[in-house]
Amino acid sequence: MKISEIRDILGAKVLCCEESLDKEVLSACGSDMMSDVLAFVKNQSALLTGLVNPQVIKTAVMMDMYCIVFVRDKLPSPEMIALAEDAGIVLLATETRMFEACGLLYKNGLAGEKD
Repeated sequence: MKISEIRDILGAKVLCCEESLDKEVLSACGSDMMSDVLAFVKNQSALLTGLVNPQVIKTAVMMDMYCIVFVRDKLPSPEMIALAEDAGIVLLATETRMFEACGLLYKNGLAGEKD
């Protein structure tokens, strides 16, 4: 699924790196605990979270993610946006709650990690 499709499905606003909306995302995860993302996530290209601190961007960089979707109307700080721009990570923001956002993406064909 292209990041532009994630944007459309979630009615999300693009906060940075709009030029990368054509990148292909094969799977996603949803978490507010970056320790869980580091411990359990493998090969996900997109992260859905309601956590807004610079550690989110740093975690996404370490995990080679292409896209972060901030749920529940959360907005990152200008510092976070600058970090994401430097790393080439698309930031999206949606008013949708995480449970519903994950469900909508799954329903439209975006999977989680395969065991």
